[in-house]
Parts: sequence; C-alpha cells; structure tokens
Amino acid sequence: MSFLEKLGFKKKEERLKEGLEKSRTGLLSKLGKAVIGKDTVDDEVLDELEEVLITSDVGVSTTLKIIRRIEDRVKKDKYLNTNELQRILREEIIALLRENDTDKPAEFEAATPAKPHVIMVVGVNGVGKTTTIGKLAWHYKQAGKNVLLGAADTFRAAAVNQLTIWSERAGVPIIQQGQNADPAAVAYDTVAAAKSRGADVVLIDTAGRLHNKKGLMDELSKIKRVMSKIVPEAPHEVLLVLDASTGQNAMQQAKAFTEAVDITGLALTKLDGTAKGGIVIGISSELNVPVKYIGVGEQAADLQVFDRVGFVNALFDKS
Repeated sequence: MSFLEKLGFKKKEERLKEGLEKSRTGLLSKLGKAVIGKDTVDDEVLDELEEVLITSDVGVSTTLKIIRRIEDRVKKDKYLNTNELQRILREEIIALLRENDTDKPAEFEAATPAKPHVIMVVGVNGVGKTTTIGKLAWHYKQAGKNVLLGAADTFRAAAVNQLTIWSERAGVPIIQQGQNADPAAVAYDTVAAAKSRGADVVLIDTAGRLHNKKGLMDELSKIKRVMSKIVPEAPHEVLLVLDASTGQNAMQQAKAFTEAVDITGLALTKLDGTAKGGIVIGISSELNVPVKYIGVGEQAADLQVFDRVGFVNALFDKS
C-alpha cells in the first residue's frame, strides 16, 4: 500500500482512470467507428486510425511514428485482425513513450543527488503552475522531505498570495518578498535559506510570461545564475507546466519554452477536464523531454508521477 492510500486516498490507478474518462471515452468511440465491419488491419483501417489519433490531439508527427510502427507489425504478421489492433496500439505507444525516460528522480521518496535539490518551475499564466508547485511541495512533505518554496513569480501579486496559501496547506515554509520584488533576488535568498536550513528540496516559482523568448531567456538565465552562486549545479531541474486541455496550444507553448530554456521535464495539468489526453503522448514524443507529472484532479494527491504504462492502459481500459 502506498503512503497516499494509507492516508485514505483512492488508489492511483483508480484516480487516473477517473481523470482520463473524457479522453478515454472519446478515443475508444473513435476507434470503434474506425474498425467497424472490418476484419483485418488494411490500409483503410490504418488511414482511419491515423485520423483517430490526430483528432485525439496526439499530433501529426507522433501519429505518423505510431502508424509506421503498426505498419511494420502488420507486414510481419499478415493475419493481424482488428480485435488485436487496440493491443498493438497500446504496445507501440508505450514503447514510444519509454524512449524518453528520464534520469531525474520523479518519485517523491527517491533520493536526490544534491542537497538542496533545486527545481525551477516555468510556464505561462493560467496553466496551473503555482498550484502544481504547491502540490509538489505537499507530496515531497508527505514523503518526509524538508521542503522550501521560493515565490519568484513577483510579476503578479496573486501568484505570491496563491503560493503562500499552498505553503500553509502543505505545511512547508516559503521565502517571498511580495509583488515587484526582483525575482532573481528571491531565488537567491530561497536557495541560501535552503542551504543554511538543510532543506532537501527547493521549488522556485517563476513569472508566467512568454511575451518574447529573449525576455524569458534573460530573466530565467539571471535566476539560474544567481542560484548557482549558492549551489553550483542549481537548478538541478527545470520543470515546464502545461495545460493539457489546450491541446495543440500546449504543444506550441512547450516548443517555445524548450527553444528558450533547457527544460528537463514536463508536468501536464487539468487532464480530468478534457478529452485531449492524447497531447501527453504527442508532447512526450515530439519534444524528447519526459513527462514527469500529470494532474488528474483538484486535490493535492491528484498530481501523479507519470507512469507510462499505467497512463496508456487507463486510456484504453474498456472496463
């Protein structure tokens, strides 16, 4: 039994399946229509499957990769039937996602290579960035880590206030200097405090602006530079938060950020409110950046470490 189950929360698999209900219903309905009346996996079925994946927000590039993999399977076994198509589709998507495994620790109980382990969190306004940081803090605290938050999104007073509320919910301290403070100064003070207090994990919130890539790069570079004066390798991770419900818009945001910043991992939020769950597959494949966390509900426990096999199985589970 996981520590969340001990606290009385639903099993991760159960919550994941509930959170993906809209995506799963849409995908399975489209798949059913694509193969109705067909016995074998022929070119027509593959064309239909291609349309199903693209309209499920998997994305064109990733869809073509999946279709090519399935075509190779069909060539090897000419007697594959449409009843086996879903199983093959699951296997090939899982294999594709595994190509982007990360060497950064995702499990909250995992040992971190550095102390403090500094995570800088980026993303545009409205994607759930600050809420995600609060949930991450809660998870790390529940896993026994000593956590410190840094409110370096000083562009909006609401961001500082929101993170302060989350620090209280999670029971972790926060370093904040209010709106319009120098973000780099807040980050510097946070990392310095974390080092002196012996904190395990530091989560740094940053401004959610993407007005131009140069401005973003300059601001984040400054934050990284000052943190590294305290902890030479900081930040150890740069986590990009995206709103899954925006579908291909999330893909465009991700591309813009990865061009401007060295992103090490992704967190996709709001999967429970959308039928666009396929975007998780597309973003993970196209950007060569691993999805580390997904949000399937409003509660802190609904932010989950991304399990590739579990996600794909929940997306295709008919029961």
